[in-house]
Amino acid sequence: MTRIARTLLLMLGLLLSAPVLAQVSDPRPLQFRNAAEEARFQALAHELRCVMCQNQSLADSNAQVAHDLRREVLVLMQQGRSDAQIKQFLVERYGEFVLYRPQVEPGTWLLWFGPLALLLLGGLVLWRVVRRRGGREVPPADPSQEW
Repeated sequence: MTRIARTLLLMLGLLLSAPVLAQVSDPRPLQFRNAAEEARFQALAHELRCVMCQNQSLADSNAQVAHDLRREVLVLMQQGRSDAQIKQFLVERYGEFVLYRPQVEPGTWLLWFGPLALLLLGGLVLWRVVRRRGGREVPPADPSQEW
């Protein structure tokens, strides 16, 4: 068998085995005990961020890790943990990134107050520019000059 034929057979084998390596999500839907538990779960899932997706909540993401985390959150809820305990568990595991609204603490002050500080700084710069230009006199318009 020639080298090219062996290479083609290897590539064909890899191509055919690719679906075997793909992740298969659990096709079973989440089982809630009652409507109140489902509402609590949905509210919590919207407050948590998918750790793989940059800007999707756990409820909106279709990533495999989001499916797994949703199942884990439901299991923790059914074990009797509070929302705060579930969030703390996920923060310990994945960091503050998992929360859409991280705690206000020294490590997140820039995140919380940075936009306000930039807005105030921009307003201060604008005020100073306008104030400087306001001190200059504008020469009177020459009526003989046409535009």
